[in-house]
Amino acid sequence: MRRWTGWVWGALLLVVLAPCGWAAPAGKVVVAQGADPSTLDPQDHEETPARNIINNIYDTLLIRDKEMKLAPWLATSYKSLNPTTWELKLRQGVKFHNGEEFDAEAAKFSLDRVANPANNLRATMLRAIERVEVKDKYTIHVVTKKPFPTFPSQLTLRGAMIPPKYFKEHDRAFVARNPVGTGAFKFVRWVKDDRIELEANEQWWNGAPKIKTLVFRPIPEEATRMSALQTGEVDIATNVPPHMVKQIKDDKKVTVSSAPSTRTIFIPLYNVQCEQAADKSVDCSKKYPGPTADPRVRQAINYAVDLDAIIKNVLEGQGIRNATTLTAKHFGNDPEVKPFPHDVAKAKKLLAEAGYPNGISLVLHSPNGRYPKDKEVAEAVAGQLTQAGIRTELKVYEWTTYMNKIAYAHGGGPMWLIGWGNPTWDADDTYTPMFRSGQVLANYWNPEFNALVDEAQSTMDPKKREQLYFKVAKIWMEDPPAISLYQQIDNYGVSRRLDWSARPDERLDGFSMAVKQ
Repeated sequence: MRRWTGWVWGALLLVVLAPCGWAAPAGKVVVAQGADPSTLDPQDHEETPARNIINNIYDTLLIRDKEMKLAPWLATSYKSLNPTTWELKLRQGVKFHNGEEFDAEAAKFSLDRVANPANNLRATMLRAIERVEVKDKYTIHVVTKKPFPTFPSQLTLRGAMIPPKYFKEHDRAFVARNPVGTGAFKFVRWVKDDRIELEANEQWWNGAPKIKTLVFRPIPEEATRMSALQTGEVDIATNVPPHMVKQIKDDKKVTVSSAPSTRTIFIPLYNVQCEQAADKSVDCSKKYPGPTADPRVRQAINYAVDLDAIIKNVLEGQGIRNATTLTAKHFGNDPEVKPFPHDVAKAKKLLAEAGYPNGISLVLHSPNGRYPKDKEVAEAVAGQLTQAGIRTELKVYEWTTYMNKIAYAHGGGPMWLIGWGNPTWDADDTYTPMFRSGQVLANYWNPEFNALVDEAQSTMDPKKREQLYFKVAKIWMEDPPAISLYQQIDNYGVSRRLDWSARPDERLDGFSMAVKQ
C-alpha cells in the first residue's frame, strides 16, 4: 500500500507558512445549483447538492486531488496492515469550528457513528467497519468485518470528521441544519430554498481561503439560473443547458468550464417492492406488483428507448452513451458489453411473450432542475415508451420532495430517473448503493447479482474484482435493473472575474476559488 512521505511534509510546511504569506480572505462568490439540499448532515445523505456544500464545512480523512488521485487530508498517511485492518495517521493541530480538537478520539467517534447500523444513517458504505481502535492521540486502526479494498476511496466521500461533544449535545435535526466541521468555511445561515451562507475559516489548517464569503443558492429553473449568471447575480451556475453552451462561452462577462462527469443518468426499474421502516431500515422482500417484475418487460423497456436520438435532440450532443451505469473510466466497467439497441419490434415481441400483447401502462418519476434537461429527457423517454406500447405517465417533482418522498422512501415505482455521481471511480459505489437489494436506494433483487457484488466488495485482488464486475455487466443485459441512459457532461457557467475550473467529480470547493484582481 502506498505511503505518503514527502508530499505530506510539503503539505505540513505549507500549513505552517500559509498564515504569513497569504492575504486575508476577501470578496464573495455565489454558486447557483439546481436544488437545495435535504440536509447538511455529512453522514445522512447520498446527494451531490448537499455534498458540494458539506465539503466546504467538513473535511474528510482523504481527498482526491485535481488529477483524481487519492491524497492525504485530515489523515496524513494510511496503509493496510492486513486484509481487514487499516492504519491511519492523523493531522495534528486541527480544530473544529467550535474549538474542539480533532484527534484520534474524534476520528473514532466520526467513523463509529457512520458505521453503526443502529444510527440509521443513509451513508451506508462504511458499515463494513467493525471497530475503530485508538492507538495513540493521532493514530487509529480501522478493523473491518471483511476485506474492504475500496475503504480509502470511501473515506474521500463519506469519511467526514465531526466534533464529538457538539454532536452528543444536539439531536440529529439540529446538527443537520447547523453544521460544525474543520473545513475551509464556517456555516453562517440556511434560508430554506433561498440560500446557504458560509464564511472563511481563517484558522483553517491548510491556510485561509482566498474568498471571504461563499453562498449557495438553489435555482431549479435553468433559464432563471443562466439569467442570474449573465446579470452577475451569481458567479457559478451548474448545468448550463446544451443549447446555451456556445452563447455563454461567447459572452464577455461569463464563460463555460466543462468536464466529463463521473455521473451517469439512468432510470431504475422495480422488480421488488421495498419498504422503509420508521428506523430507516429497508425491507426488499416483496415482489413488485406490476409488469416490471418480469425481466422480459424490463428488457422491452430498454429496447424501446432511443438514446442516440435523445442525446442528439434533447442534450444537443452533451452526453455519452453507456451500456451500464458506469463510465468507461470506472474500475469494473466491461468495454465488451454494448448498450441495448433501439428496436421497437423487439420490445413489442418481448411484451407479448411476457403476457402483454396489448402493451402496458406505467409511471415514470423525474426531478426537475437537478440535472441538465432532466425533465425534458424524462419526457422524451416517456414519449418513446408510449410509442412502443408502454403507455407512460410522467410525474415531475422538485428535488427535496423527490429525494425524501421518492428516492429514500422507495416511492418511485416502477420507474424513476436519477443521476448517480461515483467519484470513487469504482463499480462498487454504484452497484451496491443503487442496486444491491436491502440498500437505501435499491429496488432490485437478483441473488446472483447480490452474490457477485458482495464478493467483489471483499476481494483485494484487483484482477479478480474486475472479472466479478464483468460478470455483473452480463447479468445487466439479461435481467436489467435499470434503463442505462448516458454519462453526463458537466457544463458550468462561470463569471470571468473568477479563477476556478470544473472537476470530473463535481466538487465545488471554495478553497480552490479566487476572485481575479
